[in-house]
Amino acid sequence: MMKQTPLIAQHRAAGARLVDFAGWEMPIQYSGVLDEYHTVRSKAGLFDVSHMGRISVSGPGSVGFLQYVTTNDVSKVSVRSSQYSMVCNPDGGIKDDIFIYHVKPYEFLVCVNASNREKIVAWLMEKVAHVQGCKVRDRSAELAQIAVQGPVSRALLIATGVSEATDLKVRQCVEVTAFGGSVIMSRTGYTGELGYELYLPAQLAAQAWEQLLKVGQPEGLKPAGLGARDLLRLDMGYLLYGNDISEETSPLEAGADWVVNFEKGEFVGRAALLSQRTQGVARRLVGFELLEKAVPRHGFPVLSAGSPGQSIGEVTSGNLSPILQKGIGLASVEPRYAEPGTRIAVDIRGKAVLAQVVKPPFYRKLKS
Repeated sequence: MMKQTPLIAQHRAAGARLVDFAGWEMPIQYSGVLDEYHTVRSKAGLFDVSHMGRISVSGPGSVGFLQYVTTNDVSKVSVRSSQYSMVCNPDGGIKDDIFIYHVKPYEFLVCVNASNREKIVAWLMEKVAHVQGCKVRDRSAELAQIAVQGPVSRALLIATGVSEATDLKVRQCVEVTAFGGSVIMSRTGYTGELGYELYLPAQLAAQAWEQLLKVGQPEGLKPAGLGARDLLRLDMGYLLYGNDISEETSPLEAGADWVVNFEKGEFVGRAALLSQRTQGVARRLVGFELLEKAVPRHGFPVLSAGSPGQSIGEVTSGNLSPILQKGIGLASVEPRYAEPGTRIAVDIRGKAVLAQVVKPPFYRKLKS
């Protein structure tokens, strides 16, 4: 039996095509993946991301605890701001990539991937048992999560009465009263557009969803599914757990060195990652663009451009970018091929298609 979010009735009423995603019955599309993708890039899309995990970490020991179980420097996250980070195992493998929101003094909300929620909750519970002054609580069932993403998202939220959206900066978060209750609103998202994520009581989710659609539809707002979400995140080179990263991948191998702070002190996986930094990694995640028209896919072999028969890695994520009209992707390759500008090839059904390593994001625009 698949799990369902508090918005399942709204998805069915909208004619969504529902699929099994990490054990959840989720909308892959409504009006169509490409239509929803272009709507987010030009107007705004409404995403149900309530399948994600939401974990509260609170108490005077919360900063020290999060410093130990995550790779980034949590002490730099001021109240009303957020941080992208990773949870690693002792060998440096990525258990999950996460967002940490510092909602109030000594109160954090940690957003984790749906497929990893139970694993991360269990891991944090195990670790916090030895910590004084810190409490971990899984709030996934009591909170829903809605994302409003696209150029008109700010105007739509203001029109629904959320005036705090006016001045909220990138990666800031604030607790507001909206949609009949207390809502944590953050300026984060997975699309590269101006956008917001709303963490709200599950019983208010349907009301908020319908109110946002009512106000937003005249401005072009549409519900958007996981299909569009995946295309949008790939344009930005954002990582997808299970494709680009896993417990067999370290942050350094994923090209996410910037989320690892060795100077902050001891944390789970530090020794292994320090050894990798000293000795070098065996592979590196890179972005690439095809130099001819074709579509790269997850699992396709990556070859040396000079010796097309020589395998040097594989595609972890790939597709045709609708806005760039070219094949783009992420690939795990031997480090000597990781420098931007390096020519490689992707084996697409037996044909070696020439590509070039580039530094993501693939899609760039002026941010509001």
